[in-house]
Amino acid sequence: MRLTRSSSNDDILAVLNRTANAISAVLASNTDWGLSGLRHTQYSVDVNCDNAALAILHDAGCAVLSEESQRTGEWGDNDILVVMDPLDGSTNASRGVPWYATALCALDNTGMRASLVVNQASGRDRYWATRGGGAFHNGNPIEPSTCTDIKDAVVGISGLPSFEPGWGQFRALGAAALDICLVADGVIDAWIDFNTHGVWDYLASLLICQEAGVQIAEISGRDYVTTEYDDKCTLVVASTKEMLASLLDIRKRHANS
Repeated sequence: MRLTRSSSNDDILAVLNRTANAISAVLASNTDWGLSGLRHTQYSVDVNCDNAALAILHDAGCAVLSEESQRTGEWGDNDILVVMDPLDGSTNASRGVPWYATALCALDNTGMRASLVVNQASGRDRYWATRGGGAFHNGNPIEPSTCTDIKDAVVGISGLPSFEPGWGQFRALGAAALDICLVADGVIDAWIDFNTHGVWDYLASLLICQEAGVQIAEISGRDYVTTEYDDKCTLVVASTKEMLASLLDIRKRHANS
């Protein structure tokens, strides 16, 4: 199946699911958790997962922007580009922490079309969304919590704040793509980045959040939908407008401290 701009969202999701399944097979047979020696913090299994994914996506006619292999394939006006992190949370995977994922987001020249985030540690949790079609966890529609007060919130974080933010509790789970999906599913109330991330870390999850009704902001106000490998964004996602305002204030004070 060759994907183009005119392909259905269901066809796009089918290719994304095949890609995630190929990565699952690589992980199931992997015995090498050492570094690749090709790039700082890159594991050999990252490269193997990337190669398995690229074979399927290129066969489907997709260009790819991957954390591991950067930009491959041609992306014209009628084509699909897949932004991918084949193994988000590879350090977790290498240490036996059961929280790591494959994140895939398909774009055409008008924006995000479909995305899939698969919890590769559990082997059963799949989050997906299509533009205008809602967001789902294992086939069930999802929505965020209704939490508005930061004092009651459970907040996912990447990096550490420079002061005590005053939230109820926090979680540092180590796989941004999955962490952000928990906000869309109402499991945690927000997620805040105290560092920066590449587009492959967050884009698939943000379409899921967008379709679930989550509030999303990039702290400098820039567009977080980018197809440039070197672009970095700092994101805040929250269950409600009130929660988003509180977290943006926290992130601003962190930057100025």
